[in-house]
Amino acid sequence: MQATGKLTETISRQHFARVETVFREHFDLGLETLDAGGRPVANMCSDDCNPTFCSVVRASRAAAKRCLLDRMRSLSMAFETGQPYASLCHAGIVLVCIPAMQRNIPLGGLFFGKCLWESLKPDIEADIIRRLRGLRIPAEELTRTAAMLPVVAPRKIHEASEFLFILLYQAAGLDPRTINWRRQKTRQQSEIAHAIQQIKKSESNIRYPYDAERMLIEKVKLGDITGSNAILNSLLGNIILRNPGDINVLKARLIELLSVLSRAAAEAGLDIDLLLKKNLEYLNKVLNLDTQEDICAWVSNALRNFTRDVQSLKNSRTSTLIKPAIDYIEANYTQPVTVADVAKAVHLSPSRLAHVFKECLDTTVINYLTNVRISRAKELLLNTDESCTSITFKVGYGSQSYFTRTFKDLVGLTPRQFRARNRSEPGLRTTSSTPREC
Repeated sequence: MQATGKLTETISRQHFARVETVFREHFDLGLETLDAGGRPVANMCSDDCNPTFCSVVRASRAAAKRCLLDRMRSLSMAFETGQPYASLCHAGIVLVCIPAMQRNIPLGGLFFGKCLWESLKPDIEADIIRRLRGLRIPAEELTRTAAMLPVVAPRKIHEASEFLFILLYQAAGLDPRTINWRRQKTRQQSEIAHAIQQIKKSESNIRYPYDAERMLIEKVKLGDITGSNAILNSLLGNIILRNPGDINVLKARLIELLSVLSRAAAEAGLDIDLLLKKNLEYLNKVLNLDTQEDICAWVSNALRNFTRDVQSLKNSRTSTLIKPAIDYIEANYTQPVTVADVAKAVHLSPSRLAHVFKECLDTTVINYLTNVRISRAKELLLNTDESCTSITFKVGYGSQSYFTRTFKDLVGLTPRQFRARNRSEPGLRTTSSTPREC
């Protein structure tokens, strides 16, 4: 059982007042502060932290006990994962817990939500009544007070939870390093688990994918942090699947991977002495770790640092050699663009432009243009409800089928699959219908 600390010794009423004021400026929702034992903290709860619906439900002793169990479960999950935890409570409304931790010590949590994720409808009314059946709470009273709850879309709930998490740690001066490390490990283990499931589906005789290792080298040389991390997690999934529970084999394979990453960074132009020094630090760290989660996370950190260094080096070269061409592409990617168009705009011959792109970015002009378009398409898919047809033309493609094929080649998913997978909120159901035409 993890030791707990006293929340009020670390987070003052002044801290809470500052957090509540700023949070309300962006999300008009009340806050409730509970200690690590699930008890409300005096003078650190908003006046409206418990809406009428909650008061009606808690009037029942049995329901009040369920409410406490919900909050304890949320605190436990938030402490364990080191990140905000969102769920539907026993009464069927949204409840979000932001963990308050100082280094590795759980202090308590800030709760918000107590809302609906869509307007009250007959099916939601029926679900609330079903959940509270047997508690002798009149159905009419439940329906009437549930209709008074605020309605907040799942995406907005997710934004609010991330905003409040950062706000709390900044305002109270909490040390975010441990909790950020927990969040990173949780995300990565989820990605590795997904990779393992994909490997199981695609291959009956699992072999270590050396082609993927070569792809990882190319991604590092390009300075592609997102792409290299996805390949790394797939490789880690493969290693773990072939050697379940064998920490020594995992360490041995990851030491090899660190050498591969160093070589890729050296080929990209980074100073070899600096790379050797970094590599030695990472090797010593990996050898002294004793859990799968920590080992994988540290190798991921090494990958991110190597790739970021390569990216910085390329950016410095790019700024003087091909920045005008990049600026032209990023300003005109919504229109038909050819290599000749870019070359003419920056006063270079097409062959010279192609050589500069290959030398500085290790890619072609068209591939760079494609990556710009697909990156913008990702933003639109995640942050808007526009149809795939609309997005196709907005990012410069004249054919939806060609856009879908190109997107899948680069991302590994169709636009529809990418939107569905990345816009779902943990612990919450989403009801927005995703366009199915691509």
